[in-house]
Amino acid sequence: MPSPIEEDRPLVMGVLNVTPDSFSDGGEWFQSERAIMRAHEMIAEGADVVDVGGESTRPGADPVPADEEIRRVIPVIEALAGQVRLSIDTTKPVVAEAAVGAGATLINDVSAALWPVAARCGAGWVAMHRSGTPKSMQRDPHYDDVVAEVTALLVDRAGQAAAAGVEEVWIDPGIGFGKTVEHNLALLGSVSDMVATGYPVLVGTSRKGFLGQVARSADGSVAPVAERLPASLATATWAMQEGARMVRVHDVSATVQAALLVGRPGTVPAPRSNGCSGRPEAGE
Repeated sequence: MPSPIEEDRPLVMGVLNVTPDSFSDGGEWFQSERAIMRAHEMIAEGADVVDVGGESTRPGADPVPADEEIRRVIPVIEALAGQVRLSIDTTKPVVAEAAVGAGATLINDVSAALWPVAARCGAGWVAMHRSGTPKSMQRDPHYDDVVAEVTALLVDRAGQAAAAGVEEVWIDPGIGFGKTVEHNLALLGSVSDMVATGYPVLVGTSRKGFLGQVARSADGSVAPVAERLPASLATATWAMQEGARMVRVHDVSATVQAALLVGRPGTVPAPRSNGCSGRPEAGE
């Protein structure tokens, strides 16, 4: 195992949506050439990880067939491999395996179910909490104790992954995924409790809808996506100060500045060579 990477600030993961329908930038980076150009911009801005996704997970989004998701993400990953650490944002085993084979070393898993792929391929794995599916997750989400329930599920999944041999396991409370505004704020207020579990914590609040509801425009209306940078920075900075080791964001340069000011040291494993090469058959 290579020596860990020493960082003098929390890590910043840049969002790269190779989709036509993501909530923030749907269609802007859908063409491979534009997605690769945007990745190079994020690298220049200081991104530690570029998170490539080929299926929108916004509320109400339609599922994408695995072969189409692979068609979207693999050329981008292949073009960027070796230039920056790459993660694949997917819930499908076949897509995760193809992406690791193309050069991704981290699986960012909204379903918190792909640890067997991470173990088999020698990749890192992020377990994110989501209640329901994109079609259903914002239909009256309910928890008796959102912090306790989210934390318990993530610790359980992380433990299964570690037992299966995954050496780099992250947990993510899944802000905005099957949660009300109150749920999201409660989870943000409890980041330090998740840090106390011993697993490195990843938090993603960037441009999300609850920020538009809390940090409203001057006229009192819900702030549109384009006006959510201040709230995105505020919540990312809060999470980093509370011990989150990585934040997932659209606005890389501004967040790297905030991370440098927070300056909390972190240690994460270096990317490893993977055990999956080439694209698996669709039925695998």
